[in-house]
Amino acid sequence: MNPFDPRSALLAKHAQHVVLIHFPIALFVAAVAFDLLAAWRHSRGWTTTVFYNLTAAAISTVPAVVTGVLAWQWQLEGKRLKGILLFHVVLGSLSAGLIWLLWWLHFRVHRKPERSLPAYRLPIELVTVMLVALTGHVGGFLSGVNGPG
Repeated sequence: MNPFDPRSALLAKHAQHVVLIHFPIALFVAAVAFDLLAAWRHSRGWTTTVFYNLTAAAISTVPAVVTGVLAWQWQLEGKRLKGILLFHVVLGSLSAGLIWLLWWLHFRVHRKPERSLPAYRLPIELVTVMLVALTGHVGGFLSGVNGPG
């Protein structure tokens, strides 16, 4: 494998998706931790931190999803999704959708500070953290990190 060949870098088995996926995961989990801290301390400063972390997490889901679709198209030549790959795609789509939903809830409050964040966001955030973790776990099996791939 030639390190200067762009095709080999872009089409490698563990190409860009595996690298880029860590950004939305880390940013989202940190945002939830900060939101729990903000709820506990009743701090507006932490709420602002949560908003910016969620913004970065939501934006970074876009290249993660795009590279996932590209990996499916290039590696499997667009074959029909089934089994664990289909499960991973469904979980990933739900995770990305929920991250954007949570961003929207925080955006509404960030835009109009007189509003308060809805209390139901915390259970949604915790469920989304578990969903993101499950998505990553299943993705680990696809990549061969967690077992046969």
